Amino acid sequence: MNELLAVLNTHHALLVLWGALVMQWLLPIPGALHPLQFWPLIAQRIAERVNHPDESRQQQLLAGSLAWLLMWLTVLVLLIAVDQLVWIESIYQLILLWLALDWRNTLKFSKRFIRAYSREDKAYCRQLLESPLNRETRNLSLLGLGKAGAETQLMAYGRLVAGVLFWFALTGGIGALMYRLAVSLARTWSPSRAEYHTFGLPAVRILAVLDIIPLRLFALLICIGHNGKTALQGIRQQGENWLLPGPGWLLAATGHKLSLSLGGPAIYNSRKIERPRLGGPIAPAALHLSQINLMVNRRLIAWVIIQSSLLILMQGVA
Repeated sequence: MNELLAVLNTHHALLVLWGALVMQWLLPIPGALHPLQFWPLIAQRIAERVNHPDESRQQQLLAGSLAWLLMWLTVLVLLIAVDQLVWIESIYQLILLWLALDWRNTLKFSKRFIRAYSREDKAYCRQLLESPLNRETRNLSLLGLGKAGAETQLMAYGRLVAGVLFWFALTGGIGALMYRLAVSLARTWSPSRAEYHTFGLPAVRILAVLDIIPLRLFALLICIGHNGKTALQGIRQQGENWLLPGPGWLLAATGHKLSLSLGGPAIYNSRKIERPRLGGPIAPAALHLSQINLMVNRRLIAWVIIQSSLLILMQGVA
């Protein structure tokens, strides 16, 4: 135990990482009280002023790009300025990473959805998916709910845990929080919503760039173990077929590893959109959702161990 404390004290990034993880579990922030809940509200208000769907495509893209830069860079400058004033930088970085991570709430969502889905409680499943999904849920069938639940689980764990941890390793707590804010902007201004069809494209494209490395690394980590060769073949065959490159690898790897059918048609703003079909032939059932939850959490634990080891090695080399 003393050796572990000595290592943490010597390696400040490792102390921040494990401190934030412990705080995630001991002091989880309820979604209704999370400080980041105000970020989408501010984004919506700004979009109301600068997003004009009747303008040309070029003007909407320019407005979307400038609005994204205004919000994102303002927070970045503020966080850097505060960083110069804090007395204990490790605590500041820890708080930022704690705010950016959402492991505990994602796990709670997964467990609630799996229980409701096992009871075939479609009303409650739709209610749970209403917030995290950017598409209509009120008409989803039991099959559609299963697919949507599986995709929501994977993307939440991938972005709000693996992605946040990846950017923390490269850029510290500030980078982790800025990535989380980029995820939120892409969701708030999603082009799947008619009013943001063009305005939101810059936010999604920027997130796609930020996503591509961490989500692909996480997809490769998922491939390890049983059916790993099948999962890798699925990535090669279908990973590039999805709308975004990072999520495509993650969905294809999981779908083929567990032989689950993911993707397919979805309804956005009362319009049926044909999305690529990924994975195997089996429609997700409650058992499969539990398998996804267990598998992904085990891979996230492995991710934390690997990242911790790399942080120790990098600081040792430095």
